Amino acid sequence: MPCNSDVVFRMLADPTRRLVLDLLAERGPMTVGQLAAEFPGLVASGISKHLMSLRAAGLVSATRQGRQQVYELEPDALAAGLTPWIAKYEQYWSAGLERLRELAENGCAKDRTSLERMSDERGFLDKKNCLIIRTSEGFCRD
Repeated sequence: MPCNSDVVFRMLADPTRRLVLDLLAERGPMTVGQLAAEFPGLVASGISKHLMSLRAAGLVSATRQGRQQVYELEPDALAAGLTPWIAKYEQYWSAGLERLRELAENGCAKDRTSLERMSDERGFLDKKNCLIIRTSEGFCRD
């Protein structure tokens, strides 16, 4: 079943399913028993039900190894379900990412106006248009 955004968000709405996906992403393929060991408050059959939902949504796959099912994250399905939704909002953070790229590459931004937007109460601009940030320990150059 191809994943669409609604299906992915429905799966991600449950904290247990999110943690199952996190565990599979961090540790790789796992059995139901291995996953259940991470949830002391749930029985293995409860984890199996979550895995069945995730599998039906295409977010995990299962292969049989002997008597056990081994579950694995399907990152392409997750990306396919989230990418169209995220793309709608990219315009809101692309300017900030561009400013961050300038700072990382040049040490200072080329555009003073963009830095003035960043400076507000977090800090101030020095003579080279570099943002100086206030921290609890004092000031540091961004």
